Amino acid sequence: MESFPKIISVDDHTVEPPHVWRDRLPSKYRDSGPRIVRAPLKEMTFIGGKFAPKMGAPGDDGPLADWWVYEELHRPLTRLDTAVGYDRDEVKLEAITYEQMRPGSFSVPDRLADMDVNHVQSALCFPTFPRFCGQTFTEAADRELGLLGVRAYNDWMVEEWCGPEARGRLIPLIIIPLWDAELAAAEVRRNAARGVRAVCFSEIPPNLGLPSIHTDDWDPLLAACDETGTVVAMHIGSSSRMPSTSADAPPAVGSTITFANCCFSMVDWLMSGKFERFPNLKVMYAEGQIGWIPYILERADVVWEENRGWGGVADKVLRPPSELFAEHVYGCFFDDAFGLRNLDAIGVGNVLYETDYPHSDSTWPKSREVGEAQMGHLAPDVVDRIVRGNAIELLGLTADGLWAGAPGV
Repeated sequence: MESFPKIISVDDHTVEPPHVWRDRLPSKYRDSGPRIVRAPLKEMTFIGGKFAPKMGAPGDDGPLADWWVYEELHRPLTRLDTAVGYDRDEVKLEAITYEQMRPGSFSVPDRLADMDVNHVQSALCFPTFPRFCGQTFTEAADRELGLLGVRAYNDWMVEEWCGPEARGRLIPLIIIPLWDAELAAAEVRRNAARGVRAVCFSEIPPNLGLPSIHTDDWDPLLAACDETGTVVAMHIGSSSRMPSTSADAPPAVGSTITFANCCFSMVDWLMSGKFERFPNLKVMYAEGQIGWIPYILERADVVWEENRGWGGVADKVLRPPSELFAEHVYGCFFDDAFGLRNLDAIGVGNVLYETDYPHSDSTWPKSREVGEAQMGHLAPDVVDRIVRGNAIELLGLTADGLWAGAPGV
């Protein structure tokens, strides 16, 4: 392509620096809130979709790593958190320190420099320590501290990660206290008032021990998102359970079917009636790819047409699911040639581009080259919509693709 549009990535990640909670929690929580401890790695496995690390004691054998410690949780930084800059064959399941990761993982100036290398103008970043929808705080015993932890993260996200130094190029994405929909709604409104237009949510809440979206429990949150134009962003793994087939399946099995939770989740939403009740609501699936979407829409329409009488949806899903998808749902991809060849069956307006920096699947520093190779058959205006235009509209960015709420923008 003669001119590939500057990318707006709707799925990148930040690795939180050590000071996020240390600097923002009340002093009485400094020693009990999330904090970094350097300690040996005793053991770590990732089998059957379950990540299981064990922290060693001082003086134990094992490589030193930086660990997030919070209540009973001990979670090391890993190479999978930040793999860019390493050869694919060097990316292994290992614990690391901040010094062993690319600085762009946690430093704003270095992130912007790496975005420049990758032809990326702006980026929406999901969390690492809080996990993809803040479930770390939901699982904690101390709810008061958990709520403070959620708010501290969001303040850091808006004021520092997306602050003046980012110049509007980093787009804020907040987390919420999932254990209380009213508190979650209040947090959405608090941040919407300062220009935030996206919130993390779980793809399959019951996997976290939370109500499904088929209940009314989430309505206060969904109403807040509907009223403020806040997008519900669901990342693969945001139900703390990656797809797998058996307890002894190697990670390669789950890595091949990472889209599966997004598939199940999208059917949940399409058959929930929520899009009828909240007409301005938008949801997006980060890192779910898009090639699977056409069949699911076809099948959902058939079920709605033929089986809605006994299928429990006749009184709440009033239009074909494919129509609801077109108005409310966005699929996100970073490497999906098949999906792009079937774009007409998905919808040009329902597709967003991402780079997944700094994860092991990331196309950095060749996201432009991947895009050019896979989108070469598309008209320039279609490419522009996929690579940036749809994101600008969905996230309420400026015409130049910057976060409208950023200082000085």
